[in-house]
Amino acid sequence: MALFNKEPDKNVRVPETPRPQPATFATAAAQTVPDRPAPQPSPAPQPSAAPQPPPAPPIQARSNPVPAEARAYLDAGSKISGKLSFDGPIRIDGQVDGEIVGKDSITIGESAVVTAQIKAASIVVAGKVSGDITAIQRIEIRPSAKVMGNLTSPVLVVHEGALFEGHCSMQPEAARDSKVTVFPKEERLAQAGGQKQA
Repeated sequence: MALFNKEPDKNVRVPETPRPQPATFATAAAQTVPDRPAPQPSPAPQPSAAPQPPPAPPIQARSNPVPAEARAYLDAGSKISGKLSFDGPIRIDGQVDGEIVGKDSITIGESAVVTAQIKAASIVVAGKVSGDITAIQRIEIRPSAKVMGNLTSPVLVVHEGALFEGHCSMQPEAARDSKVTVFPKEERLAQAGGQKQA
């Protein structure tokens, strides 16, 4: 699992590598003083029988860096099944099966494959999503996205080239949950006619 926080861990210890000591050379004057022994050059390190692991490569910048606003990141190559819950913004580039709930924004990256119900304040999709998406503020579907499922959001942005199959509701959740009674057309006309005669 590769779920990362953008803040570096404060408890990580970096192993110290021994630094080579500068070579010292004995001079004729130092050899004539009987009180001090002449400094000896440090011996060259001997190869040990056990193979030493190669030093860790330096951390390099990614071609797709984590946005500054994302506090959590699920990298490509990661697979998670279950319910994920986040308080802050998140970016997902891996595979997720289950449910994703966020209080802030969720970004589904281009390499992501998500089979889940997604609920958050705002959601940006650039990868593949199979499942219903519900946003309190907005949903944005980028050109590289493939979305199979129902969308619910007051604001919906679908870029040219994006693939979306499903139903869309742009009413606030409170308006969807209220009961609406629809009368047949004949009853509506009769009620309208009865009100005019009264």
